[in-house]
Amino acid sequence: MEKLAKHCEDAELNAVEITKITDDYPEMTYEDAYDIQWTARAAKEARGTKIVGMKMGLTSQAKMKQMGVPNPCYGYLADYFSYADSAEIKIDELIHPKVEAEIAFVLKSDLQGPGCTIADVLAATDFVMPAVEVIDSRYKDFKFDLKSVIADNSSSSRYVTGGQAKSIKGLDLKTLGVVMEINGEIVQLGAGAAVLGHPATSIAMLANMLSQRGEILKAGTYILSGAITAAVSVKKGDNVTVKFQELGTVSFKFV
Repeated sequence: MEKLAKHCEDAELNAVEITKITDDYPEMTYEDAYDIQWTARAAKEARGTKIVGMKMGLTSQAKMKQMGVPNPCYGYLADYFSYADSAEIKIDELIHPKVEAEIAFVLKSDLQGPGCTIADVLAATDFVMPAVEVIDSRYKDFKFDLKSVIADNSSSSRYVTGGQAKSIKGLDLKTLGVVMEINGEIVQLGAGAAVLGHPATSIAMLANMLSQRGEILKAGTYILSGAITAAVSVKKGDNVTVKFQELGTVSFKFV
């Protein structure tokens, strides 16, 4: 586990491609994959890196069906992944980044499974805010399976937070619209319902999945609920702007 965790983390830290690890370990289980992810997470924390949140991936029904899996996957967010609005992100630190629009939840009370529901999530949410995740699979030629993705921290690399933090009271997260522009051109449109029908469903799933490891989502946790838009590839010089209905705008540049 430690060897594979270091293998995946070195690829992330050094922006080096690797082949999917199930090629060498075809008998690997989903539990093994999460063990690798948690081992890499512990290694980061041992070096002084803070884990500041969580993210969900594979949160569209179409994507889950395509991958042949019943549930989304999750990853963790390290402190150095975080960027503020108007940031400049060094693309040379990444391999083949893509951007996705997401709604971030911040909790005011602990949330835990099993049996966590949308109602529990809404009651535990302090506020939501707009975010853009920069995903960056380390696997060569995008050849991977879900177990390899999980071991690779579900392609986590960077995220940008901006816009306005708002209470969920009065917000319809299902119909909340999003417009993504790159260099002034509209490239994606979406609404919150793209995330499992309701973004809070994703947070409930995360709490229930974490309960299998005896973990909970603690008050103050920042959680990316999953992609509202399809992932769009970016290159050096690209300016990304995402407009969120009622939540404002997130903008940043790749340099």
